[in-house]
Amino acid sequence: MNVLLIGSGGREHALADQIDRSPLLSKLYAAPGNPGIASLAECVDLDATDHNAVINFAKDHDINLVVIGPEAPLVAGLADDLSDAGIAVFGPSGAAAQLEGSKDFARAFCARHNIPQPKFASFETVDAARAHLTTHYPDGYVVIKADGLAAGKGVVVSDDMDQAMEAITMMLEDNRFGDAGARVVIEDRIEGTEASLFAMVDGENAIMIGSAQDHKRAYDNDEGPNTGGMGAVSPAPALSDALCQDAWDNIVLPVVRGMAAEGMPYRGFLYTGLMLTKTGPQVIEFNCRFGDPEAETILPRLKSDLLSAMATAVEGGLGHTDLRFHDGAAVTVVMVNGGYPGAYDKGGVINGLMPEDGDAHDSTDPTIVYHAGTAEKDGAIIATGGRVLAVTGMGADQATARQAAYDRVARISWPNVFYRKDIAKG
Repeated sequence: MNVLLIGSGGREHALADQIDRSPLLSKLYAAPGNPGIASLAECVDLDATDHNAVINFAKDHDINLVVIGPEAPLVAGLADDLSDAGIAVFGPSGAAAQLEGSKDFARAFCARHNIPQPKFASFETVDAARAHLTTHYPDGYVVIKADGLAAGKGVVVSDDMDQAMEAITMMLEDNRFGDAGARVVIEDRIEGTEASLFAMVDGENAIMIGSAQDHKRAYDNDEGPNTGGMGAVSPAPALSDALCQDAWDNIVLPVVRGMAAEGMPYRGFLYTGLMLTKTGPQVIEFNCRFGDPEAETILPRLKSDLLSAMATAVEGGLGHTDLRFHDGAAVTVVMVNGGYPGAYDKGGVINGLMPEDGDAHDSTDPTIVYHAGTAEKDGAIIATGGRVLAVTGMGADQATARQAAYDRVARISWPNVFYRKDIAKG
């Protein structure tokens, strides 16, 4: 198979590594890719927002499967246009991707299908949102979300009314997130432990591809602003077999059935963000793609052929498929440019990278370094993104995996590097 992978982050590096392992693979292209992916694929200068350019490239290079990594092209309907052009694609339609593309859509969908979630209300005007806050959340203890895509930064978990009002102003009045914040969703702030459950879906059937716990806050002890993710551990320590089955039966499968019943069958990776409350798992959010950095944490443990599974999903055959994983645990530490998720300097030369980084084929090395926001300049690898590298350690248990990850992190440096010191601690 000739495969085109869309994306340039750590998630796509992890996907590329898995696809590269498959005996089905003939040629892997990545658009645009990154210096880490370049060791596994031919990186091509292709703009994913230009759907015709992607279609023409796929036709000209006899692409058998397009794998779309990030959310924005999915929400924009790239999978639809590829399918309409007769090109096989792994990723949900634009309609199905509304599960991530619109928080309001996702909440209303869950309400229609009796899927457990917090109480919510949506607003497009500042006055209406403020009135709702004053009436229903006088202590300001609430969650406020931008309706659309905001790169993991459009959520404010508020502790008081000043903070809640500031979030409303930032989104609806100051237009901080543009069109993504033109509507806000105000939700009950539910209590519990967060975990993520991942599935592959073929429109009718779903199979589990792992669980993880992500660390969203920028600083140790879960303090500071939300980020796209500062690290993760898999399997999710808090997600017992019983809780996992509960979430699968009462959330994941009803989503798959509900999307099919509403005429927008879901095909692709489905990420379900859970809050494990005293009354059972509830939905925090959905993503219409693999999580990041969860992909870098879950995929290194995968024994099965991911490319074969994705091709099977496109054909609707997951009802006869399962996935197998290595025993033990994986822990990922994300290394970022200092200042992230706010303003940060970029362009520092990264020291300590090795030629074998990113190669999970080397079973003697318990670590993998995935490129997330890097570029090559004058023969050196430089830090260009907010999140720069995702360093994954594997081991027989969480503690061993964590030690491996941090030992590898300690050997990598660049000016203004920052990372949390407490990922998967305890």
